[in-house]
Amino acid sequence: MFRFYSFFLFVCSLGAEPADWIWSGRYVITMDARRRVIENGAVAVRAGRIVGVGAKTEIDTRFQPQQRLDRPDAILAPGLINTHTHAAMALFRGLADDLTLQDWLNKFIFPAESKNLSAEFVRWGTRLGVLEMLLGGTTTFTDMYYYEDVVAEVAKEAGMRGVLGETIIGFPVADARTPADSLRFTETYLQRFHNDPLVTPAVAPHAIFTNSDPTLKAARALANKYNAPLIIHLSETRQENDDSLAKRHATPTQALDSLGVFQGRTVAAHCVWVNEADLAILKMRGVGVAHNPSSNTKLASGVAPVVRMRALGIAVGLGTDGPAGSNNDLNLFEEMDLAVKLQNVTRLDPQALSAAASLEMATLGGARVLGLEKDIGSLQPGKLADLIAVRLDRPNAVPLYNPVSQMVYALKAEDVRDVMVNGKPVVRDGMILTLDERQILRKAAEYRLKVSASLK
Repeated sequence: MFRFYSFFLFVCSLGAEPADWIWSGRYVITMDARRRVIENGAVAVRAGRIVGVGAKTEIDTRFQPQQRLDRPDAILAPGLINTHTHAAMALFRGLADDLTLQDWLNKFIFPAESKNLSAEFVRWGTRLGVLEMLLGGTTTFTDMYYYEDVVAEVAKEAGMRGVLGETIIGFPVADARTPADSLRFTETYLQRFHNDPLVTPAVAPHAIFTNSDPTLKAARALANKYNAPLIIHLSETRQENDDSLAKRHATPTQALDSLGVFQGRTVAAHCVWVNEADLAILKMRGVGVAHNPSSNTKLASGVAPVVRMRALGIAVGLGTDGPAGSNNDLNLFEEMDLAVKLQNVTRLDPQALSAAASLEMATLGGARVLGLEKDIGSLQPGKLADLIAVRLDRPNAVPLYNPVSQMVYALKAEDVRDVMVNGKPVVRDGMILTLDERQILRKAAEYRLKVSASLK
């Protein structure tokens, strides 16, 4: 029987379409319009894009690959999408914990940045962050930091997709003395990475409370000039809202809208303290929301009304926030799990947010937040080949009854075995293929000593 089947495949392959890769697994979670989960499925890839998704027997018949990866004890899924982080802050991991956001920023992070930030610090911090994300199945990250051109260089070096925003803020920082300097730097950065296959350059005014109104307007104008996204923190804390109401007699959302900041592609991070009028604005303007459950919980910022946002049709994705203390890792599996539990316990309803909804936020929902849903976020023919294989042969993975809920509640970042971005393998058997892991860990240890010494 085996010889007959092999002969059958050989005959079929004579008229088969070429493919660069076929990946197969016990299950394929497609996140397509029908949310198909294909048992014993496979994905065919050619020239960086998916050309076939279906049963393994069907894909093996249709395509003749140059290379293949068979994972009978794994789930194949779209690469995860981190819609908000500050990757280079991995070198500040655990620097200061158990504080309010304002104390954490003003007493620890801003001083540490003023004494340590440089292009090389950002390069090695981003390498550390990207290494963690890729090994944990994240294939696209949304960043907001300084020296974002260096962040982009590292993303390309690692073979990772990124929507990467240069921070604009109203006080002197390492790569700019003034907001005007930041805007000039950002324009050069936008020009350099325009139409890059992996990097989408963005403009990132930090927040309404760290920028003047003219700077916020200029940031929007610059983003629109290059059809680039604008990334901003929005209504993360009660204090931010209270201060805005006292100063402007408007919430941050209402104030930014009056300034025209949402008139174009926008990613708003957090959106914890938003009311119905704010949500109506976000929906009307097509603003994507980056929900950061671990960060909002750790800093006691509050609980974003994610269920209501989704009911209104607002695009919501998941983010880790930075790994320096607002969240100490870059683990989207943790965010998927916590996102469900946080909504359900807050609403006292175990069905308020489902595992399927959380997985969507980590994949296709995140793509919608970034305006990239036509290219990433699901495993469908024509989309870019960003996919992961998550192993099912560990104690926490068995028994398995529902692949989707298993992904959200049981599987871990450490279970990710293989990762492909843009049709190219970047992780194989849990090992990074594009970065020098030992060197990165050694550099991280060196920077820990430097940062510690600088704060004495």
